[in-house]
Amino acid sequence: MLINCGYEITFECPAPTPMICQVDPHPSRLQSLRAQTPFAIDPPAPSHLYRDMFGNHCRRFVAAAGVSTIAHRFIVEDSGQPDAQEADAAEIPVADLPDETLVYLVGSRYCETDRLSQIAWDLFGKVEPGWPRVQAICDFVHNHIRFGYENARATRTALEAYEERVGVCRDFAHLAVALCRCMNIPARYCNGYLGDIGVPYDPTPMDFNAWFEVYLGGQWLTFDARHNMARIGRVLIARGRDAADIPIMNSFGPHALKNFVVYTSETNSAAL
Repeated sequence: MLINCGYEITFECPAPTPMICQVDPHPSRLQSLRAQTPFAIDPPAPSHLYRDMFGNHCRRFVAAAGVSTIAHRFIVEDSGQPDAQEADAAEIPVADLPDETLVYLVGSRYCETDRLSQIAWDLFGKVEPGWPRVQAICDFVHNHIRFGYENARATRTALEAYEERVGVCRDFAHLAVALCRCMNIPARYCNGYLGDIGVPYDPTPMDFNAWFEVYLGGQWLTFDARHNMARIGRVLIARGRDAADIPIMNSFGPHALKNFVVYTSETNSAAL
């Protein structure tokens, strides 16, 4: 399966402003890239990619004063298979977890494990450990939060999502991640492209989405509390502790977003 992805983002800066954007495909996707256009910025400015501490691609540039537009298109090849389902995947005792997973076991900016711990154990302490427990967390979050774009708030934390019971995909992911960590299951926040492939058409598609991964049975497995079903065609951009680690755009000075278009769809051609 071939998937055509891309974005066009327009913003305005009152002065030349250094920026870091995370909208390029994750390095793990490089081998599946079949075509891409060069990163474009108008007015033109030099840019380059580097990898952050989590292994994600970050694009660095200085935006000119005034209105700027960045754009990029690419085609990736995908297996066409839904997210893996490993119903027998077991939890690993904390003492036996690999060192690199431990950072995904503690609290972070949007995932207050200290304040959600008792809630998590009250809700899931008696649920069968492993995959069934994580799925129970997804079921709970999926039913507990009411989705709506009008409910988006960049500062909402996992605890606030639990209390307010509204949010967007990042809030579903943050709450699920925090609850998993409270249960001593490493969980990391992910974002990327996710089109309506293999599911009914959505008149308000979420082409840019947040989901999460948990460490069970010695591997990272994908879960999605927002959709709460295995999906086809996820194109990963970045992974981190939470959304604070992997913002779409991080500006070192004020900017105003003017337009933001993200698209992803199945295609029959590898040409752009």
